[in-house]
Amino acid sequence: MNDHTDIDGRFAQGWGGMAPNGVHVNVLLARRGTRTAASITTAFTSPRPGFTPVLASIGADQPSYVTVNPPTVILSKTEATKGIHETVTFGAAGVGISQGVLDAVAEDLLVADQESIVFVSLWIDPAAENETAVKDAARAATSAAVREAVLGRPAEARQALVNDRDTLRHPFYNGD
Repeated sequence: MNDHTDIDGRFAQGWGGMAPNGVHVNVLLARRGTRTAASITTAFTSPRPGFTPVLASIGADQPSYVTVNPPTVILSKTEATKGIHETVTFGAAGVGISQGVLDAVAEDLLVADQESIVFVSLWIDPAAENETAVKDAARAATSAAVREAVLGRPAEARQALVNDRDTLRHPFYNGD
């Protein structure tokens, strides 16, 4: 197993799937006892109406829930609206994020302990309507984000951004 004790404060993002069932996540990794962990704990203990952080837990039914390790705090970037959006946010995406974190454990990128903490900021399109597609997208996005946070991006990819900085694009920006 790799020793990734230097993960504290590492950030990354990941995208999985296709709209409207695609998922975007931002991931922040921390080690217990650090300032980063304290900031995640503060976010976890500071719910706002419509934006309640949840601890990733899985189980066949509510009485059998178990906490994913490393503990994973999930906070939606958009208010989960009633109906299917709420279901995919707290159900499908929660399962997919849990699977993505456990994929990282299986790849020896994270340790399944209480010393590491994963914070996932989650975006799901309000038009999402397919639970399985959202789950799969959340898993892919989380796996990719954790992998990038732990391992970093290749030097060539970082340099390509610098080289192409004048022509960068974004789907929510239509200007020149």
